[in-house]
Amino acid sequence: MELYKLYYKAMYNTCVRIIKDEMLAEDVMQEAFLMVFEKIATYKGQSTFGAWLKRVVINKSLDELKKKKIAFNSFEDSSEVLLIQEQELFSDHEAELVQKINLVKMALNYLPDGYRVVLSLYLFEGYDHEEISHILKISESTARSQLTRAKQKLLNVLNEKT
Repeated sequence: MELYKLYYKAMYNTCVRIIKDEMLAEDVMQEAFLMVFEKIATYKGQSTFGAWLKRVVINKSLDELKKKKIAFNSFEDSSEVLLIQEQELFSDHEAELVQKINLVKMALNYLPDGYRVVLSLYLFEGYDHEEISHILKISESTARSQLTRAKQKLLNVLNEKT
């Protein structure tokens, strides 16, 4: 239970960034934790436990994404209400920054799955091109070009939405 308490929030956020469905992300995260707890004896300590867990969570999320072929097509959710509530907690400068961050997060929903996943793994999860290529089973050059295209597509989406 201590391991779960320590890591669940970060792992949930990782799932949500890849899957973009909060309910499904919760299920995937729970399944990943169950898998890790069942196979904890196979943990060799070659990396930190958190890194090992994150790898399992990412792989489960990618498997679910492939299985469900989830499509994202809406900016319209509770994020506008959340943004208004968040702005009340910050100064004008901080509120503007929060608004920009939320806009980028929402714009990620408009990216094709491949672009969104590569961008999330690179920007939010901190993986390098080599690690991304191993996770996604693509070449390193493909990971680099996907990231470049994802960034350009994200800029295009942001320009359309603002």
